[in-house]
This record gives sequence, structure tokens and C-alpha cells, in this order.
Amino acid sequence: MSELTPQQKLLGTSWGTLLGDEFKKDYMASLSGILKEERRSFIVYPPQEDVFNAYKMTPYKDVRVVIIGQDPYYKPDQANGLAFSVPENMKKTPPTLDNIFREVEDDLGEFRPYHSSDLSRWAKQGVFLLNVTLTVRQGRPASHMNIGWEKFTLKTVQYLNASVGPIVFMLWGNFARGYKHYIDDGHHLVLEAPHPSPRSADRGFFGCKHFSKANQFLQATYGEDAIINWVEPKDNHPNKPVNS
Repeated sequence: MSELTPQQKLLGTSWGTLLGDEFKKDYMASLSGILKEERRSFIVYPPQEDVFNAYKMTPYKDVRVVIIGQDPYYKPDQANGLAFSVPENMKKTPPTLDNIFREVEDDLGEFRPYHSSDLSRWAKQGVFLLNVTLTVRQGRPASHMNIGWEKFTLKTVQYLNASVGPIVFMLWGNFARGYKHYIDDGHHLVLEAPHPSPRSADRGFFGCKHFSKANQFLQATYGEDAIINWVEPKDNHPNKPVNS
């Protein structure tokens, strides 16, 4: 077996193979230099080892759903390399993620009070949780926009669009909706809604039923085994009370 390339080690075998040539381009060299200086001078999220978690957890061939975010959480200890996700040990779930869980429950008609705030369980089922900008400076939302990440993640979206197997794209908010014209909606299912943040969730995110629509599409396209288990079973939650 041949040795893995640095890109395959960084992004996982499939994504590292597809995107390996991007690391040879000038914009990635510039981005790398900017990020090194940023980490020397400021606190940057997520930790360096978590930046490409979305790629490592959801190999290209396994992607069934794509959820596009803008950039990572900018408060301490929240960003973990997956869009909208935070680590399991967070004392308080970000309100945007709370709203996502609320819609999951309302959509699927299943109430589970013990949600895992770490969305790795979705990623491992084929939900690619992609932030368009993969890093951010502490306390400065959108601070790493326009330094190069958008070129890399656009290439990612283009590869996803080229997938032979149809994919569900969930585009929440105007920023994510801006990627619609890169997606062949005759081949893939494109679902649009306002952003789930508290400022806009009441304008149409609540009631969008994206989670059931995604599963209906996946079941019709690939069969029962392809549907996503969006709801964390109470018995599987690591913080489940002993006498629940």
C-alpha cells in the first residue's frame, strides 16, 4: 500500500486525493502564511487539528447531505470544525443550534430532551457540515473571509455538485443561498430556508421541514438504509441521567 500524501493525512484519503492539487496553488500558500501569522498574533478557532474535520469525518463517496455554514463559532471552545456543531461538553448550546434541534423535533415529531451538541453523529452518517470559511479569529466573526478559504471550499462544492449520486443541499440564509448557482438542481435536491439564527428563524426556517424532505429524497433515491438519523436517541446520549 502506498504511503498517504500530506493532503490525504490532512483531509482524509478521498478528499485529500480530490483536493490535493489545490495545496500547490498560490492562493493556498498565501492562505497558509496568513493563518500562521494569525495564530502567532491572535487566538484562532477551531484548533489547528480540527480545521478539516468536516472532510475527515465525511469522505466524498459517503456524502448524502450538505449543510453550508458561513464561518466557525468565534467564542472560546465552541468551534470543532463542523458547521453549526460544538463540542459535547458545552454547558450551553448556541441558540442557532438550539433552533436547528427545535426544527428537527417539530419536523420529525420526535421529542428527545438529550441532544448531543457535537454533530459528529450526523457527519458520520454522510452529512457534510461545511463552513465556507474554515477558520475565524476569536471574537471577530467573518474575520477570515476573503483570505483564500472561499476558493478552496468553492472547489469542494463543485466536486460535490459533480457527484454521480444525487445529494441533498441545505442552504440556510442568504449567504448559503448564494451557492445555489453552483449546484445542478436537476440532479440534486436543493432545499432553501432562512438562517436558523434567532434573528431569522421565525421567518421560515421553522416549518421548513428540511430534515424529513431530505430523508424522503434519500429513501426514494438510495433506499431505507440511506436515511439520516437526525434525532439522537435518548439512551445513546453520553449525559443521559441514570434514572431516565
